[in-house]
Amino acid sequence: MNVLGLMSGTSADGVDAAIVTVDGAPPDLAVCMRSFTCVPFSAAQRERIFALFDPATGTVDRICEANFMLGEWFASAALRAIAEAGLATHEIDLIGSHGQTIYHAVGADAATRSTLQIGEAAVIAARTGVTTVADFRVADVAAGGQGAPLVSYVDWLLLRHPTIPRAVQNIGGIANVTYLPPGDDPDGVTAFDTGPGNMLIDDGATRATSGAQRYDRDGALAAAGAVDEALLAALMAHPYLSVSPPKTTGREQFGRAFGAQVWEKAAARGLSVEDILATLTAFTATSIADACRRYLPRAPEEVILGGGGADNPTLVRMLQEALVPSRVVTHEALGMSSKAKEAIAFAVLAYEALHGRPGNLPSCTGAGSYAVLGKIVPSRNYTQLLDRVSQRHMDTQYKAQ
Repeated sequence: MNVLGLMSGTSADGVDAAIVTVDGAPPDLAVCMRSFTCVPFSAAQRERIFALFDPATGTVDRICEANFMLGEWFASAALRAIAEAGLATHEIDLIGSHGQTIYHAVGADAATRSTLQIGEAAVIAARTGVTTVADFRVADVAAGGQGAPLVSYVDWLLLRHPTIPRAVQNIGGIANVTYLPPGDDPDGVTAFDTGPGNMLIDDGATRATSGAQRYDRDGALAAAGAVDEALLAALMAHPYLSVSPPKTTGREQFGRAFGAQVWEKAAARGLSVEDILATLTAFTATSIADACRRYLPRAPEEVILGGGGADNPTLVRMLQEALVPSRVVTHEALGMSSKAKEAIAFAVLAYEALHGRPGNLPSCTGAGSYAVLGKIVPSRNYTQLLDRVSQRHMDTQYKAQ
């Protein structure tokens, strides 16, 4: 099947859209990327999204409107990706859309464990005419899990090695790691959010440049500064870092409010903006390395680095130094696009959902059971898809006999 995956992460930079061809069944799932498109959000769009993260401004009327508004934005990104790939909509069999997380409350202190991703899938299905799978995280939460990290299942499918242990480190707004033991047993996979990724660095760069830069381009601001060890030690005392996996985090702990507190403390210490950015960058690198030492079953021989943070040379250098003796390599070195990886993951999860197969790893999310992830919104090609899945199932049974 040709499946289009759509993803917008915690940084809310825009919609990543990957078109892949998927065939087979786990553990031998074949995935080949055909094209990748990134459609950035405008400053005005990002502000509307960020307003939803704050309980004071994320009112019910705004969330209701934004759910459909984001559905339109995701649909537009899907149509653009299809056109740029030189395809017609009827050549896309399925769409998997992660949506936009606006709140994630799954910790022990949550009154009711819950997570909310918006970007109405019915709008995507209506605009494209393609059956769409969305809202992947809630089934894992319903099964007692954290609802994340979900990419860990796809990491295991596509990046495991027969003889050496690997870790797949994604640095988006939040950083998350997947530990892949050697061999083909998924029960040994471990995954969790290590802590902040680009989120605090982006917040610091925005403050440092009075909004002229949304991120530290090429890590230049951090490279011009010096790490303040006292402030770094205070940041490393954050209680989240001492919580044992399974665990996930987000803007609720490391968002703008926390960024403002850090900035105020740093300014009171007389730090330059470059020193603040250097310290925030070191916080991401140090918290990742600390999490790997504390919580992974064994030191990985290879750490496969991906996400937007892989484009920050200062962060990559700090991370390489902190992770010695592990080798840090990119997804590209293994023949995969790091920028497209999460969009690819939700394309794969949509394919698995259509086939009625689980998409979570309880060893990673803490769920009490495996679960089929995602809600299917039928469109014009839905009955055709069901016929194909049914035929494949019958063919498999026949061969088994």
